[in-house]
Amino acid sequence: MIEMKNVHKVYDNGVTALSGISTKIEAGEFVYVVGQSGAGKSSFIKLMYHEEVPTDGKVNINHIDIGKMKKRQVPYLRRNIGVIYQDFKLLPKLTAYENVAFALEVIEENPRKIRRRVMDVLDKVGLKHKARFIPAQLSGGEQQRVAIARAIVNNPKIVIADEPTGNLDPDTSWEIMRIFEEVNDTGTTLIMATHSREIVNSIRKRVIAMENGQIVRDEHRGEYGYED
Repeated sequence: MIEMKNVHKVYDNGVTALSGISTKIEAGEFVYVVGQSGAGKSSFIKLMYHEEVPTDGKVNINHIDIGKMKKRQVPYLRRNIGVIYQDFKLLPKLTAYENVAFALEVIEENPRKIRRRVMDVLDKVGLKHKARFIPAQLSGGEQQRVAIARAIVNNPKIVIADEPTGNLDPDTSWEIMRIFEEVNDTGTTLIMATHSREIVNSIRKRVIAMENGQIVRDEHRGEYGYED
């Protein structure tokens, strides 16, 4: 479970990104985070994996206040959280296989288990046949699927996706959403910040809408609610 209690985030330049956020996301939920640019979506989700820490208030994951974590504890938190970025953040000189394997190598997983697990997740995202390709040899959609494989290879309890379809064509975006639904169906909590009206309105899930750093709407099977 993820819980925020009266969370505020003010950056060093004086910009207030979040003002009094309080919400709960239960284990296994699929949640869209929507809102116009500058609404606070990215700050909201970055708090969940300790990329940012609150200026005030509490961010709890499974009843642990992660805002008070020491720096050395953060890597252990992130073992249970997979993060997917709009710009993929793949290592350009590593193959698809090596990019995914890296997530297990840093936690010193058994090499035999690494090979089996990496090939399993590449198969899951439809890229087993391109395991030896480097990112430059892959399309944008294929790179995003490698990023998804990297995020789920450690069987995280939470997957956080920040605008994961923002740079993709519509057909590829639907393929990515199919993968996300399959991941969520295994019991993984999935939180996705998005600007895609079509996706939110077609694949109905919980919607948290943000404006000016506040939650203004929280609906089960909600709609996007903003004009393109």
